[in-house]
Amino acid sequence: MEIAPHITVDSNLHHGTPIMTGTRVPAAIVVGSLAGGMSKEEVMQAYDLTQIQVEAALSYAAMLISHTEALPLGV
Repeated sequence: MEIAPHITVDSNLHHGTPIMTGTRVPAAIVVGSLAGGMSKEEVMQAYDLTQIQVEAALSYAAMLISHTEALPLGV
């Protein structure tokens, strides 16, 4: 089932975690790779993704953050 543009959840793939539609690549891996310093082009090449798919993973992550309540960590 597509839960966001280019993001799919299938209980038979990666235990139902969000993946890039038409692949077995978790959206979290795409975002984490970018956060780790890989360029969009490097991520596209490493995981055989399109620029639209990489940007969709970022958009999905941004949407999740915007719907998350921030709580202090008790510092």
